[in-house]
Amino acid sequence: MLVRDAMSTVVLTIGPDHTLRQAAALMSARRVGAAVVLDPDTAGLGILTERDVLNSVGAGQDPDRERASAHTTTDVVFAAPDWSLEDAASAMTNGGFRHLIVLDGAEPSGVVSVRDIIRCWAPVRAAAV
Repeated sequence: MLVRDAMSTVVLTIGPDHTLRQAAALMSARRVGAAVVLDPDTAGLGILTERDVLNSVGAGQDPDRERASAHTTTDVVFAAPDWSLEDAASAMTNGGFRHLIVLDGAEPSGVVSVRDIIRCWAPVRAAAV
């Protein structure tokens, strides 16, 4: 199975000036664990995850004052739609993260999460037992 078969194709995008509370509210409403951060002042994409929000709040920072840009991961590992789920899982395991932005050319076409991979593998693994 390929990344394109598992990824979410509706990508939540936010700007770097969103507060962490705004970002968390959008992620919660969409039931996703990550948002792609598009910064018009930089060339690349970033990602803000629920873990980034939790780390900030856990450190006592104010989610109404903290901006997404201060917590965005910009050194992102991207997946391609034609990667195998094994390749995506390996990249996540090796990098210690739970989401990959999927690029089709230079544009984000989706996000694949550990949950997406498990959802695809669980019926296969359960049938084999």
